[in-house]
Amino acid sequence: MPEITIEKHKDGDCFVDYEEKVFEDVQAEAGQKALVKFHTVAFEGSIGLVNMLNAIRLNRKGFETSILLYGPGVTLGLQRGFPTLGDAAFPGHQNFADNLKKFMSEGGKVYCCRFALQALYGHGEASILPGIIPIAPQDVLDLSLIHARDNAFIVDTWTV
Repeated sequence: MPEITIEKHKDGDCFVDYEEKVFEDVQAEAGQKALVKFHTVAFEGSIGLVNMLNAIRLNRKGFETSILLYGPGVTLGLQRGFPTLGDAAFPGHQNFADNLKKFMSEGGKVYCCRFALQALYGHGEASILPGIIPIAPQDVLDLSLIHARDNAFIVDTWTV
């Protein structure tokens, strides 16, 4: 059997050059918008959290940024916790709430489809995080069209 002579990795080691940036740091021009749409279930994969972080970053780059929670995406904006609302039952349990709150506190807007809330997931407006704006199902398309008309950067997030 071959002898392993390489040292074990330890905290603080790096495997990649995390400081090199290949592309320019793009910032929004005056009036530029971004829309990040979520049609994904909370805790079913990483895309909800990853694109929430992208929305925060877009906002910090100066884009007038909005998040749209529709279909199963409304589950990202629900209040949750155990044993009581707001409690973290496990590490990361409040990731969605914490990041949506951060996004809204930095000026981002979050919209949530009322149809998906009630008809699909059995929740009402009292179940969503404070600051999230509930909208009619017809507004889901119009919000997208408004952003397209304004030449906004649009990220469509779907989990199938």
